[in-house]
Amino acid sequence: MATDRLAGGGLAADRGAVELDPPVDSIRTPRLELVSMTIACMRALAAHDIEAASRETGAIISPGLDEDLADFLRYRLAQVDADPSIRKWLGRLMILDEHGERRAIGTIGFHGEPDDQGRLEVGYRVEAPYRRQGYAREAVGAMFDWAAERHGIHRFIASVSPTNVPSLQLIAGFGFAQTGSHMDEIDGLELEFEADWPRPA
Repeated sequence: MATDRLAGGGLAADRGAVELDPPVDSIRTPRLELVSMTIACMRALAAHDIEAASRETGAIISPGLDEDLADFLRYRLAQVDADPSIRKWLGRLMILDEHGERRAIGTIGFHGEPDDQGRLEVGYRVEAPYRRQGYAREAVGAMFDWAAERHGIHRFIASVSPTNVPSLQLIAGFGFAQTGSHMDEIDGLELEFEADWPRPA
């Protein structure tokens, strides 16, 4: 099982995963490079090896990211174990070139392939020192543009806690409208939203 390999799983298994890990082009924004996390990077973070993850990514990753992404890594590694080709839809690091150093300041990605209605669900987080500076908005817009222009996806969904005011404000700016709610086993109550992209004129 994927969760068994998070703790070390065997060199042969890791080699096989890397060999089957197709390259994914970065997405560039005015300030960021959105770099897809390789299977090797995800495995390093799952093993709490920040140095190895930083080497794999070519950017400084702050301590604590591995803990923050624990649930993400468990689910996403299981997904790429089953089908490595879906990695293009999954987690990316928001890389900022800051004073000559490349630094991961957050993560963004879709929760998987488009669903049976052709929709993608977006998720994102920004490290505390870099919040309220427009990085999440910049990254979300770039991800939507990439999905629309490269893959013909024009409908997006998001799930947000009713207490997460910054995220609620962000998705409102993208024209999201609430369509329902659900209880998440980890995050509790989440409101469900959908939007078309590009926004209708």
